[in-house]
Amino acid sequence: MSAVALKSALEAGLRELGLNLSDAQVDQLLAYQDLIAKWNKVYNLTAVRDPQEMLTHHLLDSLAAIPPLLRQADGQPIKLLDVGSGGGLPGVVIAITCPQIEVHCVDTVLKKATFIQQVAASLKLPNLRGIHARVESLKTEEGGGYDVVCSRAFASLVDFTTWSGSALKPGAVWMAMKGKHPADELAALPKDVAVFHVEQLTVPGLGAERCIVWMRPSVLA
Repeated sequence: MSAVALKSALEAGLRELGLNLSDAQVDQLLAYQDLIAKWNKVYNLTAVRDPQEMLTHHLLDSLAAIPPLLRQADGQPIKLLDVGSGGGLPGVVIAITCPQIEVHCVDTVLKKATFIQQVAASLKLPNLRGIHARVESLKTEEGGGYDVVCSRAFASLVDFTTWSGSALKPGAVWMAMKGKHPADELAALPKDVAVFHVEQLTVPGLGAERCIVWMRPSVLA
């Protein structure tokens, strides 16, 4: 797939999602995909190698979460943590498309956190930071916590909320990107986690189920 065809497919997907990005942001998204492909030769960031498949399975899959995230943020300049970010999905995509959101991508694998730092420098994204750490340790290290803690195909909902709970600010929410509706995982959640919305997503060019599970800590009597 040529660079021109990739850009055209990305722009068509953005229109389908109702996202109005600048030419510079579109170019940054494509440059980010190029960086993943380049680093993939040395570091195993993703099993997906085909550029067209990377566009649908990574970029557009992550972009589908942007409109729901913006509705949740309600115009506020929030701070977001992407847990188990790997190659930066969806964290880097959020940082590119939402410059008003401060994005930290945390991963326990040093080379993946280093890649995020390289992306931030290469694409000149001052709102993006890669952190090499366990998410459980972030509250004391980073100070203050996050408004949204998100993950994409990271772990079960129970593990995700248990490990990252200390990173939440008061009033913050979890945003878990999932494939099919995770009924079993939802049923396994403890009483101190409240699910307030399960949002179905449609990813342009991807014939697979996707959803976001929105959660917050419960106030237990």
